[in-house]
Formats: sequence, C-alpha cells, structure tokens
Amino acid sequence: MIIDAHSHVHDPVEAHVRLLDEAGVDRAVLFPTRPHPERAGDLGSLRREMARLDEAIGGRADDAEGYRIAWRELDEALAERPDRFIGFKSVRLDLEPEQIAEAVERDVVGGGFRGIGELTPPPGRADLIEPVLRAAADHSGLPVVVHGFAPTTADDLATLAELAARYPAVPLVVSQLGGLNWMQAVDLVRDTPSMYLELSTAYIVFAVRLAIREIPERTLFGSDAPYGDPVLARTTIERVTEPGEVRDMVMGGTIARLLGL
Repeated sequence: MIIDAHSHVHDPVEAHVRLLDEAGVDRAVLFPTRPHPERAGDLGSLRREMARLDEAIGGRADDAEGYRIAWRELDEALAERPDRFIGFKSVRLDLEPEQIAEAVERDVVGGGFRGIGELTPPPGRADLIEPVLRAAADHSGLPVVVHGFAPTTADDLATLAELAARYPAVPLVVSQLGGLNWMQAVDLVRDTPSMYLELSTAYIVFAVRLAIREIPERTLFGSDAPYGDPVLARTTIERVTEPGEVRDMVMGGTIARLLGL
C-alpha cells in the first residue's frame, strides 16, 4: 500500500482524490487546514490564502471559529471518502494542559482519529507541544505530527528531539524534512528512536536521498498537498531509491505500521 503521510483537506475533495489516482497512491493521511490555496484563481486571492497560512504556521491563528471550520471540513472529507483518507486531528496549543488532555481524549480518540496533527507552534515555542505528547502517551502512543518548515527554527527542532526522548512511546513526526534545517533534522531524527521525518517540500533532491540513506526505517513519503503534488513527491522518492524493501518502507510501510493498518 502506498500512503501519502502528509496532506490537507482540498476543496473539492474529489480534486484531491484525482491527484492520488494520478500518483497511484492508495491512501493519504489528512490534516485539517484553514488556508485553501487550491481555491485561488489569481495572485490576489492566493495572497489572501497564504496570509492565512502565515498566521497558522506562525501560531497566531488561535480563533475558535477557524478551528471549528477546519475540523468540520475534515469530518466531511473523511465521511465522503473513508476509503482514501486517514484522519488526523489538530489540537489547540493555547489551552491549559488539562484542557489539551481532555481534547485529545474527547476529540481525537473519541472521534476515531488515528493521530494528532499537523501542530503549528509559534517559532521558538516548540515546547508547547509537550502536553500533547503527554496526552498521546496516555492513549497508546498516538502519532503526533509537527510542522517542520519555516518558521520552525533549528532550536525548535532541538526542542522536539528533547521532548521525543522524554516521551519515547509517542511517534513524533517532523514534517517537510525540517525545511531549511534539514541536515540538523536528519541528525536529530537519526539519534532519537521515536522520531520520524516526513519528506515533502524538499527543495533539493539530494536532501531526500541522504535522509533516506541515514534513516531508511523512519522516513516517510508525503506530498503536503495542495502545496505539493503527489505525483512529483512520489517521483522524487523513486528517483533516489531502488525498488525493494527501503522504498516500500518509505512509500507506505512505515506509516502503515505506525497506524496499525
């Protein structure tokens, strides 16, 4: 089974399914989203969507209504195509630790989601995910996915590694190959057994090659669609690997094992 380990809700949902079909991808991990760049028809509308993205990944989009809309869209997409999507639900990081624990139990576990993410702490505040990891550990080690590209900093990646070592039962996935800090991300993931590195948004192909070579059993194929494209992401993995066990793990075997599929 080929599984895209990183994608966001599309409008319309069937546009996403067509992308998966074109790429020969069986299923995709699906995260909620507030921005929808795929809706943009011109530069002005794209700027508006990207401004929402900047707020989200900068940890500034903390309005309750925005979360409710994104979660509702996720629920609708999962209900429409449960055969293609694997739902992960985000958790607000501006809540008190006991409220985060309640949200994980009520909304993530109670809602039948397979993991938590994509979390977007403000730059320099990766420590805010600790209550999420604690709650995930209390529920059989739910996987947790954290945004890895800018504005995530090198210090944030180091903090994530420290937290992952503190909660070794929780698979902690750094997305987008750690962004500009990809070499540090590879080092940290290699040295922290409970960490994983998702490979979307790579801006140089040898970053993907070296990441897989260093940590073949803990690197994950992902597209970050709609920002990335499943066809291009799959082609990149296949370009830097040979057919066989390693490619199979990266393209879906490892995430399937984490999710018990």
